[in-house]
This record gives sequence, C-alpha cells and structure tokens, in this order.
Amino acid sequence: MLVRDAMSTVVLTIGPTHTLRQAAGLMSARKVGAAIVLDPDTCGLGILTERDILDAVGAGLDPDEEPAHAHTTTSVVFAAPEWTLEEAAQAMVHGHFRHLIVLGSREPVGVVSVRDIVRLWTPARAAVPV
Repeated sequence: MLVRDAMSTVVLTIGPTHTLRQAAGLMSARKVGAAIVLDPDTCGLGILTERDILDAVGAGLDPDEEPAHAHTTTSVVFAAPEWTLEEAAQAMVHGHFRHLIVLGSREPVGVVSVRDIVRLWTPARAAVPV
C-alpha cells in the first residue's frame, strides 16, 4: 500500500500568526491532528501538531497570545504519494514524529499520520467477538 492510499486529503493550512487557540479550534473543527503552517515571508512549510499545542499549554504559555510560528516544526520531512506505508512509517520512527506532509508537484496534497497507517494495516472487522 502507498501513502496516497492512507493520507488524509483534508489539509488544514494556517498562517504563522494564528494563535495556538485559533489553530486548535480549526484543527478540532476539521478533526485533524496537524496543521500545515505556510509562511509567505519565507516561502516555507512547517507543521503544527496537537502535541505542539499541548506542550505549549502544559508549559504555562497563553494559547491566546502564542503564535503558531513559535511552535511550528520547520525542519519537516516530506513524504511523496508514491512512498510505501513502510517508508512513511520508517521516516516517522526515525524522526520521532507522528505526521508527514505529503507533497505532490511541490505542493501539499495531504497529511499522513500514524493513525492513517495503522487503519490500513489493521483489517476491518465486521463484528468483534465477545
């Protein structure tokens, strides 16, 4: 199976000046665990995850004041839609992260998460025996 088979095409893109609360609200509304942060000043892509927000709030930072760019991972490992799920999983394990931005033609076309991979690797069950 390939990354394109597992990735979510619901891509949330935010700006670097969104607050963490705004980012969390958008992520919750879209039911995604990560947002792509597009910084037009640097032409760069980064990723902000629910873990980044949790860490900031846990450290006592104000989610209404903290900008996304201060918590964005900018040294991103990108996946290609043609990667196998094994390649994506290896990149995640090696980099210690749970989400990869999927690039197609140099633009984000999706995000693949550990959950997406597990969903495809785990056979669906019609009924769970009790």
